[in-house]
Amino acid sequence: QVQLVESGGGLVQAGGSLRLSCTASGSFFRLNVMGWYRQAPGKQRELVATSTIVGSTNYVESVKGRFTISRDNAKNTVYLQMNSLKPEDTAVYYCNAEYHSRQYWGQGTQVTVSS
Repeated sequence: QVQLVESGGGLVQAGGSLRLSCTASGSFFRLNVMGWYRQAPGKQRELVATSTIVGSTNYVESVKGRFTISRDNAKNTVYLQMNSLKPEDTAVYYCNAEYHSRQYWGQGTQVTVSS
C-alpha cells in the first residue's frame, strides 16, 4: 500500500509561483514513477508531469518551460515547481504513484491563479 500526501497549493496571481510537494509512505520498496495530474472544473483529469526514479521526466505541452518536476528518492517525495502561472492552470492537483501496476492518488491540493 502507498499513501500520498500533498501540500503547497494555494491562491496566487497570474505570473506568480507555487511549489507542490508530495510525500509517499507505506509498504513499498521503491516507486518507479511519480507524477502530478490536475483536474479543472468540468474537465477531465490530465497528466501534468511525471518523473521516473532515474530522473526521466515528461510534461504536458502546456506547462513545458514553466513547470519543473523533481524528486528526492531518499525522502520518497516528488515536487512540482510551478512558475509563470496562468489562470488556466487553476485546478485541483493530484499526486500519483505507480507501484506493482497499481495507481495510487493523493487527496488533491487546490491551485487557484487569479488574473
